[in-house]
Amino acid sequence: MRTPCAGRGASACPGPSAVAVVAVASGAVIGGLFRHIVFDARNEEHVLTPSLSNPRPWRRTLYAVAAGEFLAVAGFTTSIPITPFFLQDLGVTDPDRLKLMTGLVQALPSISLVFFSPIWGGIADNYGRKPMLMRAMFGGALVMLLMGMVTAPWQLVVLKTIQGCITGTIAAATIMVASIAPREEVGYGLGLLQMAIFLGASIGPLIGGLIADLFGRRATFFGTSFLLLAAGVLIARLAVDSFTPPAERKSILASMLPDFRPLARSRAMWSLMAVIAADQIAGSVVGPFLPLYIQKISSEAAHIGTTTGVIIGLGAVASALAAIIVGRFSYRLGYRRVLIVCMTGAALFIIPQGFVRTPLQLLFLRIASCFFVGGNLPSVNALIAQRIESGKQGSIYGISSSIASGSNALGPVLGASIALVGGYGPVFLTTAGIMATAGIAITAFVRRPAVASQG
Repeated sequence: MRTPCAGRGASACPGPSAVAVVAVASGAVIGGLFRHIVFDARNEEHVLTPSLSNPRPWRRTLYAVAAGEFLAVAGFTTSIPITPFFLQDLGVTDPDRLKLMTGLVQALPSISLVFFSPIWGGIADNYGRKPMLMRAMFGGALVMLLMGMVTAPWQLVVLKTIQGCITGTIAAATIMVASIAPREEVGYGLGLLQMAIFLGASIGPLIGGLIADLFGRRATFFGTSFLLLAAGVLIARLAVDSFTPPAERKSILASMLPDFRPLARSRAMWSLMAVIAADQIAGSVVGPFLPLYIQKISSEAAHIGTTTGVIIGLGAVASALAAIIVGRFSYRLGYRRVLIVCMTGAALFIIPQGFVRTPLQLLFLRIASCFFVGGNLPSVNALIAQRIESGKQGSIYGISSSIASGSNALGPVLGASIALVGGYGPVFLTTAGIMATAGIAITAFVRRPAVASQG
């Protein structure tokens, strides 16, 4: 009898061993992150002071925030693979309504974040970064716990909307890291944080699928709640905020109004916001169609799920490694130069993905493009940090998070429109074009900051 991989190279039809490669690669990177947290934090405990006056103790807070964000992102993404099935459990059986509801519950948190990220950012500038990060963690734990208790689809829709209103852990963590890191270490700090986010997003769906298979789909939400609770406790116990209230602190109501003045005064800042939008749109345009594209270029239907998982998983590992590598060296090389290289490299390796013939070709190109994409956000966030006046980090990163959330929701719509008109190939070409255009904008409008003290 002919095996599923007969007539093809084993590498073109990966099996359990390929999945093991992804798991080992992810585990190695995660292990490195936690080694930093445990050993480096121990080495710095003897100099830790509440005021963070010593230049080194900020790393302990960085490692705590990165570990907490890894747990939070892993938790939030556990429900991705089981959402359609959970909706079926709640009584949504019509195929068209199921598609609509699945898209709705996945998009609602991002839509609400568009409006609430700048609000929480403004409050962070006036009342502290750590309270906002804890609010996102503990608020998310409560909402996810309630999701596990819903009995009707409309209840899940309401709670998903609330999730976006009161969470936003990535924005809160970015604000805190950018605020505590010394100027020359901002890239490293944001790179480590981005690595934790990539790893959490890649391992979360795997955890969710395992929990659902072993304990049922409702247990996935309870598991997410536990992870967020653990992340909040970690931040509360280990993170130290160097926040000093402004001389004229606004009321909470007044703080809810975002401060757009830094954007109004700087073309460079607008260009950096455009890069964030481009990065998120480019990342989300292809994602929903990647499994179908892999199915199209595969000569046999067997192991499509495994092949897709390997391609996505190794791409996520490449992005995670790039985030920490770029973060480590970008200050010496120049954040602007590194960002231009990353945007250009991503565009160049995305273009040929629209013309590949086999999943193996796509795998190598995805690893390369994801590596360059992984360096984008640490670099752009570091450039933003250089240009933000002290005490305004919350407002600006809140606005950037809002732009990222909106772009992330726009990407699949744009991808669907392009795929309907021209097929899958033009989707990759459009993605590359977005990356290249953003790189040109950086070259044209972003220069070295004129005032170093703003970093």
